[in-house]
Amino acid sequence: QVQLVESGGGSVQSGGSLRLSCASSVFTATYVSMGWFRQAPGKEREGVAAINNANWIDYADSVKGRFTISRDNAKNTLYLEMNSLKPDDTAMYYCAATSNGGSWHSLRSDAYTYWGRGTQVTVSS
Repeated sequence: QVQLVESGGGSVQSGGSLRLSCASSVFTATYVSMGWFRQAPGKEREGVAAINNANWIDYADSVKGRFTISRDNAKNTLYLEMNSLKPDDTAMYYCAATSNGGSWHSLRSDAYTYWGRGTQVTVSS
């Protein structure tokens, strides 16, 4: 059974940094794509960053230059390094993965099969 467990969330001040981790119960090398999504209260879930098994990477425009996604297949873990955090980054952050191939819809939530329960990130001004 696939399980994704996020950690690393917390409360920081504007300009601060956090590193999120997503531990997978199965080999991450088996996933075609993994990604991070976030959802703020009253807003729709949005894709933040994604990486596929060809190491292609995609970011939402709002986080480009501030966030870095990486994957360590030896540790079966996905990471999201978040720098220069802003209050608008406040949200629940979710890890997602899929083993489905085909066209890479990196930041579309409906392209992902497996989801974690999320970790809260709060950025204060």
